Amino acid sequence: MSTERHIAGLLQQIARQQEIVEIAPQGSAPKAAALAHVAEQYGYTYGTAYRTGFKNSLVQVRMYRDRRPEARVREAATITAHPQAGNGGTVPGLEQGSLTPLPEAVGAVAVLRDLITFDVMAMYVADRGQKVKGYLACAALTVLLLVDKSPAEAVVSGGAVALLFTVAFNVGEIRRRKIAQRLTAAGFFAVRDERGSQRFLRPGQQLPGHVNPFGA
Repeated sequence: MSTERHIAGLLQQIARQQEIVEIAPQGSAPKAAALAHVAEQYGYTYGTAYRTGFKNSLVQVRMYRDRRPEARVREAATITAHPQAGNGGTVPGLEQGSLTPLPEAVGAVAVLRDLITFDVMAMYVADRGQKVKGYLACAALTVLLLVDKSPAEAVVSGGAVALLFTVAFNVGEIRRRKIAQRLTAAGFFAVRDERGSQRFLRPGQQLPGHVNPFGA
């Protein structure tokens, strides 16, 4: 899907005054963050992100309508400043015809990218149960290899797979921890959702609900 279609699709949802708008550029957190920033200028705020679609190729971002007065002021100012957005005109925060953020929007888009990446990575960061299952699978593989290989070869092969599991687990955890540190430094605070997953919210923000999770 072209940049113009991504932007037009988002603005059509916004024009309908939907409580929730969905953003789903192909597999790209930076693109999703740029579009999320546009939605924020029209009075929406970030809700959650996850991977979906064939082979989890899409980054799906959900934005919620913010009922606070300052959000409505921001929306009105954006509509006035960008009357032709979605029809070939300028789009708030982005270069003309592109999803590249303007210099003044780079910082805000970077924060949104961290929020999106942190939430998306939740499905790849293994919990204790997943780690146990992974290492049990390595042990089972070692036992199966004993049928055709010497004990030394079976142990080495099983150990190599276990090492790959360990590296994969640790890399994901380390990266997510660094993102968490950046979000904390940016003024966000950590909470746990109903599934026990860690999320980051702005001061005064609540976890997504059925209608308006970010209202005053």
